[in-house]
Amino acid sequence: MLNGYRLLIAGCLGILLLDSCGGASSNGKQPVDSTTKRKEVIDISIPGGFSDQAQLHFDSTLLSTFLKHYPAFSAFKKELENFYSRREYAFAWYDKNGLIEQAGNLFNRIMNISDDGLPDKMPYRDSFRVSMDSLQQIGTIKIPDAETELMLTAQYFAYAKIAWQGLSEKNSKALDWNLPRKQVNLLQLMDSLLNDGRAFIADEPVYRQYGLLKNYLKRYRDIETENGWEAIKPGKKKYEQGDSSQIIAQIRERLFLLGDIESATNNPVYDEGLVKGIKAFQKRLGLKQDGIIGTNFFKEINYPISKRIEQIIVNLERCRWLPEQPEGDYLAVNIPEFSLHAYHNDSLLWSMNVVVGKAVHETVIFSGELKYVVFSPYWNVPASILQNEILPGIRRNPNYLNKHNMEWVGKSVRQKPGPSNSLGLVKFLFPNSYNIYLHDSPAKSLFNEDKRAFSHGCIRVSKPKDLAKWLLRNYPEWTDEKIDKAMSAGKEQYFTLKETVPVFIAYFTSWVDREGKLNFREDIYKRDSRLARMIIENPGI
Repeated sequence: MLNGYRLLIAGCLGILLLDSCGGASSNGKQPVDSTTKRKEVIDISIPGGFSDQAQLHFDSTLLSTFLKHYPAFSAFKKELENFYSRREYAFAWYDKNGLIEQAGNLFNRIMNISDDGLPDKMPYRDSFRVSMDSLQQIGTIKIPDAETELMLTAQYFAYAKIAWQGLSEKNSKALDWNLPRKQVNLLQLMDSLLNDGRAFIADEPVYRQYGLLKNYLKRYRDIETENGWEAIKPGKKKYEQGDSSQIIAQIRERLFLLGDIESATNNPVYDEGLVKGIKAFQKRLGLKQDGIIGTNFFKEINYPISKRIEQIIVNLERCRWLPEQPEGDYLAVNIPEFSLHAYHNDSLLWSMNVVVGKAVHETVIFSGELKYVVFSPYWNVPASILQNEILPGIRRNPNYLNKHNMEWVGKSVRQKPGPSNSLGLVKFLFPNSYNIYLHDSPAKSLFNEDKRAFSHGCIRVSKPKDLAKWLLRNYPEWTDEKIDKAMSAGKEQYFTLKETVPVFIAYFTSWVDREGKLNFREDIYKRDSRLARMIIENPGI
């Protein structure tokens, strides 16, 4: 605390009773959010208006002194200088009565950062706690402390970066996350999010799933602490409605803890009420909702709760990378969910099943702009498939191409339009370097499987006509009849959308659905554990 007392004395000597107030007017610039390509107002001349006091100031040289004592905060030197120079070095966390309420709220957030699924690695956490505890014990002292003032602001910037931005873009790219990262203006947040001390950071600048997952993180940690998580050993291969066993009572208790049934009893009979709970659990886990307690059910119900907590934590991190409030119409594919969703301003409109790339042909995580609807498409066989599958097929059977409705085009092979075409009757293009697109498929039965990782990387959609109708809904000439005719014409036809539609291909193994239920899916590309290690090993700022 010696350094703290030195800064306290210097801070007191540096207080100037002035009538001026810091800050400049907004220049009205509106940078573009690279993730959604929609414009948001970003005020780059933040005056720190959450604190309107302008009487108490400290010496500007104390900032450099502070950074020498706490060098980890040098990462925010520019933000600290900009923030205080605009305020003319007026205290922001103090008023005439002492520390303002926001200071205590920020302190509580940092002391409990594990609630965000993050390790307790905030810089100078212990020094911050000692400083704040000392001020609370003194109680009656209202003289502003320059070191505490600067510590609060620096801790705010550190918290905003760690909790709302997450791991660096370099780290996310190492995980093959090629979606554009959310951009956070720390100075803007400093002003806007501290405006209401009664609800400090109540509306966090993160994708809405973040808060929902945080609530479940606490709930699952409580379950782990209070109830434990012993595996339920199946007495037989499967249980169906009407069966009676003490295993049924154990399952009933487990489903109650997880929120799939409303009450827990020691009833050993598999009754109608438990059937509903089993189906609710199966739905959350992406299993077939048959009400049968079998191998897949026991695998999921016995999955270690510590690993479920890890799943929540890694998907909290992924939420930090997304835009806070996506705007307009867009499509989103969640690879582990095997689903395509259509949204308008972050409101879900409809969903459909999809088939994604198998583990050896992973579908890429990226975004694009859907521009073309192609009816009765050709399938231009990729070089890898030509080499590994088509040419060996031709060597085995000289009639291979005719049998599969294919033809040579130069040195390449393509499949002609028609119902047997691998792309089905329509495809949807959002030009990208990965050569990935959405398309129909003649293999309809695959959409009924629980796990649908069967493709070479492209995404097969279960309801291609519905997708075409939605994309063409603002084009009156494209009636249902015209769409049907174009899909079955046997002649390729391109249609260019006047306004492109953003497509986001993401990877979430845990999320909260519209009914408020926590969902989990298998980590089909084995990415969760690596991200978990990166979160634990992350040095913070």
